[in-house]
Amino acid sequence: MIVHLLDGTYELFRHFYGQRRFNQGKDRRFGAVTGVMHTVLETIETGATHLGVATDHVIESFRNELWPGYKTSEGVEPALLAQFHPLEEALAAMGVAVWAMTELEADDALASAARLAAADERVERVCIWTPDKDLAQCVRDGRVVQVDRRANTIRDAAGVRAKFGVDPERIPDFLALVGDAADGYPGIAGIGVKTAARLIDRHGAIEDFPPDVLSEDDRELALRFKELATLRTDAALFEDVDELRWRGPAEGFAAWARRLGDDRLLEQAVRAARALASGDGTGARAGGGRADGADAADDVVASPRS
Repeated sequence: MIVHLLDGTYELFRHFYGQRRFNQGKDRRFGAVTGVMHTVLETIETGATHLGVATDHVIESFRNELWPGYKTSEGVEPALLAQFHPLEEALAAMGVAVWAMTELEADDALASAARLAAADERVERVCIWTPDKDLAQCVRDGRVVQVDRRANTIRDAAGVRAKFGVDPERIPDFLALVGDAADGYPGIAGIGVKTAARLIDRHGAIEDFPPDVLSEDDRELALRFKELATLRTDAALFEDVDELRWRGPAEGFAAWARRLGDDRLLEQAVRAARALASGDGTGARAGGGRADGADAADDVVASPRS
């Protein structure tokens, strides 16, 4: 089976600002929510059977205690922030596994879910749907891959090295040196992406850098940033990967579709559920294709969606 893990926070931002290009600043109350819901249903319609969505129930996390400049909800538009909780509730009503994170972040949930799923012998591949460079550290050979619909690519370990110049397990070291503006930490002054990749290629982890590579202060700072960049994989999200199997929407989903003002959601969910029930229980898309959901990722490369 193929397990699909979606970054609900990223998708919510993507749809919110994508719609801004066309709505002239007149945001629909649940516009981004419905966009994410359709994206999830499209993933199911293209063959995904096992999937989960991670969200930031609150933006702040334990990392805010480690670095004062770490990202917060400050600056997030109220119209966007107000859609996080409705998204979580609507996805649950649609029958999708949702991990709404508080102390940990959505990225930690994705990393934890990838570890749990990859440990199951029945799982052929885990697809993490996000362009977030943090998640590149979770990539493992061809077993755990990162699907970047924005770049129209599926990134395995070789792809991570081609993009960043380091292996997946060294991504936290890389980000510690170059920084991550989106997460709010600056990296080490004077070290760019090429220098960081060269240092890591030569010396390995920051802990193994010779004393003359970084000053004492820079070394301490780099290790602090590495702690920020290292994703937690110990969240107990599920015990059995079959908990992620989509079995169709719950009875309350019709009410949610009406509340969101999008009847197409219910139609799409019912259609997907019927396809699942009428086939061999896999929910493969009409017209054939992999019934385990591989097409859901492969189609990003073949026919990228907005």
